[in-house]
Amino acid sequence: MSLPHFAPFPDAKVRQNVLPDEWQLYLDSWTSLAELYLRLSDTAFTKELSENDTLTPFLLSFFHELSNDDSIAPKVLSLRKQCFFLLHRLFSGDEIPTSLFGWSALSDLCQVFPKSEQFRTLLHKLWARKSGAVEKSLQTAKNSMIRNLESKRPEEAESTLNRIAPLLKVSPDASTYLLTGSDFLDALYAAYPKVPAPMQKKLVTVAYLGLTAVLEGPKPNYSLLSDHLYGLKSNEEQEQKKEPGKKTLVADLVVNTPLLEKIRDKTTAPEAARVRNTAASLSAFQQSNVVRPKRLVRRKVDKGKSTITNDDYGHGAFTGEIHVHRMSMITQVQDLFPHLGAGFIVKLLDEYNEDIEQVTAHLLEDSLPPYLADADRSEQLPTPTAPPQSHLPPKSSQSIPSQLPERRNVFDDDEFDKLAVDVSRLHIGRRGKGLTADKILSDRSKAPAKSSILAALAAFDSDDDERDDTYDVEDVGASVDTATTGPDEADADLRDKNEEALFRAYTTTPEFFGRESETRRGKARTALKSETGMTDEAIEGWAIMMGRNPRQLRRLEAKFSSFAGQQRELAPTSWRDSPAGSGDETGEVSGDGQRGGFRGRGRGRGRGRGGRGGNVAGPVDDKTTQVARQRKDANKASRANHNRKDQRGKKMARAGFPG
Repeated sequence: MSLPHFAPFPDAKVRQNVLPDEWQLYLDSWTSLAELYLRLSDTAFTKELSENDTLTPFLLSFFHELSNDDSIAPKVLSLRKQCFFLLHRLFSGDEIPTSLFGWSALSDLCQVFPKSEQFRTLLHKLWARKSGAVEKSLQTAKNSMIRNLESKRPEEAESTLNRIAPLLKVSPDASTYLLTGSDFLDALYAAYPKVPAPMQKKLVTVAYLGLTAVLEGPKPNYSLLSDHLYGLKSNEEQEQKKEPGKKTLVADLVVNTPLLEKIRDKTTAPEAARVRNTAASLSAFQQSNVVRPKRLVRRKVDKGKSTITNDDYGHGAFTGEIHVHRMSMITQVQDLFPHLGAGFIVKLLDEYNEDIEQVTAHLLEDSLPPYLADADRSEQLPTPTAPPQSHLPPKSSQSIPSQLPERRNVFDDDEFDKLAVDVSRLHIGRRGKGLTADKILSDRSKAPAKSSILAALAAFDSDDDERDDTYDVEDVGASVDTATTGPDEADADLRDKNEEALFRAYTTTPEFFGRESETRRGKARTALKSETGMTDEAIEGWAIMMGRNPRQLRRLEAKFSSFAGQQRELAPTSWRDSPAGSGDETGEVSGDGQRGGFRGRGRGRGRGRGGRGGNVAGPVDDKTTQVARQRKDANKASRANHNRKDQRGKKMARAGFPG
C-alpha cells in the first residue's frame, strides 16, 4: 500500500488565511508523514520516490518558505528536523532528484542551515559525487551575473547576488567554481564604480568569499589565487594611473575586509610564497576615504548594580530586566502550548538553560525528564509576599557597621613588618652616595670565584665546529635567489625545464607572450602550455616579470646559454694607439708611422720588429713575413740580447698569462 502524498508547503498569503488550530493540524500531519517516510526501508523509499515523488516538491517549498520567513521557524522545529533527515537520506542515495541540484534550491538550504556542520559535510559530499550537475546549474547563474554586471545597468544583478550569497558563504566549492577564470572577477571590478554604495558592499562580499574559499580544504589552490591577486593588482595600477585616489574594488577589499590577514595566516607553506608576496603588495592601495564608518555600540555603564538571580520562589527576579525577559519567553511557549502554566514553563526554561527551541522540541517529542513529565503542567507562578532584598552596600545615610574592614597588602608579615631585619641593611636616602667607578670595579666581593670560571672553561669544547653562516641570506652583500629552491628535487627539475622552455620562446619569438585572444588561441601558445602545464595568465605574467627584471633575464641567459667554453680568438689586452684618435686598438700602423706600444720608443720599430718592412708574427705564406724572419736571424748576432728572458716575462704578463 502506498503512503499518502505530501502537500506542498503553502506560501505566506495562504498561511494568513489558515486558522491556528487548522495550521497546527497541518503541521502534525506533515510531521507524522515525514516519520513514516523515514521508517521505510531503502528499497521501499526508492520505490515510493520513483512511482510518485511528492516528497521533493514539498521539501523545496518548505525550505524556500522557511528561508524567506523567519517568523515560522519556532513553530516548525520538529518538522524542520524531520525534513533534514529526509534531505540527508535523499542526498545519500544513488538516485537524487535533479530538482535538488539547482543553485536556488541549494541556496535556500544554506539559508536554513547556515551554521550546521552536518549540512556542510553533506553538501561537500554531494558536490564530490554530483559536481557536474551542480556546476551546470551554477554556470547559468554565473553567466547571467556576468552579463548583467558588464551591461549598462549592473544593478540588475543584485537580486541574483542576494540569492546566491548564502550558497557562497556555506560552500567553498561553489565559491571556488564561481571564481574559476578571470571573467567573473573582472566583471565585479568593472561594475564596482557604477553601482550605489549598498551594492558595492555586496560585490566586495562576493569577491572576498571567492578569494578566501580557494584557501579552504586540504589542498589550497595557490596558483588560482595568485593569478587572481596579480590580475587585481594590474587592473588597480592601471586605474590609479588614470585617476589617482579613485574608490575601487581592490581598495575596498584591502581596507574593509580581513583578506590580507587571512591570506597571511593561511599561506605558511613554502609553495605559497608568491601568493603571500602578491597579497602583501596589495596593501599599497589602502585609501583612507574608503573606510566605512563602524557601527556604534552603546556600552552599558557599570553602576555597581546587578539583578537578583534567585528569589524565594526560585524563578528569578520579579522586577527589572530579567523578569521582562523571562515573561516574554513564557509567552512564546504559551503561544504554542496554551494549556501549560507559567510556573511549569519556568521549570522547563531552568532545565534547558532558557533555550526555547529545546523546550519546544522536548514538548513535541514528549521526551521530558521524569520529574518534569509527572509535574503539574497547569502550575502558575506564586505571588511574591515580600520585595527582594538588595545586595548593594548601605549608603552613607544608613547605619555604618561598628568594625571597618582591615586593609592589607603584599608587605604584611615580612621581615620588616616583624622588625627582624638586620640593621646593616637599613639606610636613609640614596644608597652608596660616595661610591665611584673605581671603587665599584675594585670591589671583588660579588665577583665570580676562580673555580667557577675554570669549570666553565673546562665545559667549553674548542673542537666543536659551529655552522658556517658566511653565505646566509641575511649576511651576504647581494640578494640570493630562493625562488627556484625547494624541498623536492623533482620539482626543481620541472621548474628548470619550464623556465628553459619559456626562455627559448621569449628570446626567439616574444610575440607569443601577448595577451590578445588570437595569441592565446594560436598553435605556439597551445604547444607552450602543453609543454609547461601553465595557464595563459601564468605564462603572460612570467613574460611581464622578465621585462621588469633584467637581472633575472641575465641569470637565465647565463643558465641556458649554449656556450661550451671554446674560444677561437684571443683579443689583445695591451694598449694600442688608435690611428688619428679613432679609438681602434687593432694594432695597425698609426698616422705618424709608429705601431702600438709607447710613443717615442726608438725609430718607429714598434713591437715585433716589423717596422721596417714586415712582421715576424704575420702569416706564414706572406712574403714580407718571410723576409722579416730572415732579416731577424741574420742580424741576431750583431747586437746583444742578454735580458731576453726578462723581456719575455714582461710581455706574457701584459698579455694576461702567468709568467
